[in-house]
Amino acid sequence: MDSVTLNALKRDTSLSAKQLRYEGFIPVEFYGENLPNQSLQIEYQTFRKVYIQAGKNTLVDLVVGEAKPLKVLIHDVQFEPVSGTIAHVDFINIRMDKEVHTNVPLEFIGESPAIKNLGGILMTNIDELEIKCLPKDLIHSIKVDISILENLHTSIHVKDLQVPAEITVLSEPEQVVVSVIPPRAEEEEPVATEAVVPEGEGAAKEGEGDNQGAEKKE
Repeated sequence: MDSVTLNALKRDTSLSAKQLRYEGFIPVEFYGENLPNQSLQIEYQTFRKVYIQAGKNTLVDLVVGEAKPLKVLIHDVQFEPVSGTIAHVDFINIRMDKEVHTNVPLEFIGESPAIKNLGGILMTNIDELEIKCLPKDLIHSIKVDISILENLHTSIHVKDLQVPAEITVLSEPEQVVVSVIPPRAEEEEPVATEAVVPEGEGAAKEGEGDNQGAEKKE
């Protein structure tokens, strides 16, 4: 897999995290294996573009000043709860000779005949796969072709996915990834019925009413 490059600066410790964000930067922490941790800052829009492109499972060449690029993965991204803007980022250093554990997004492609022709409903159970591999073998996503779902009550399991041989899948093989279920039956509205009055009962009551009226006149 190709890596992307991201330039960072040493953190300006005279500014608080809030001030950094106001100036258009994101406070960043670098955590290294056999390397010193570093507090850094990255221009907001630059990181945002790289994050959209790379996600959390793409190698990043992190360049700090004139130093040699660091091979890292984006480990954690924190967002502001109200605005949804990026508030903080953690990077972890990666050794190219050591396997990494990560989650790879699933990309659903194709059109299911069971949905198109039979009105089925697509039920997605998981949207990412847990894997391990060497950093050089990392991939952006794993495609799931739902066009093989031709009938209702059919499913695609983890074991059915096409994954490169260099990657070990850690998710349970029998776990359902996606399935097609029948359409929900529309509930019939109950039909309102009028109460049936036994024959003669209405007439009897009418007669009673007339008799009572006659008695009152007397």
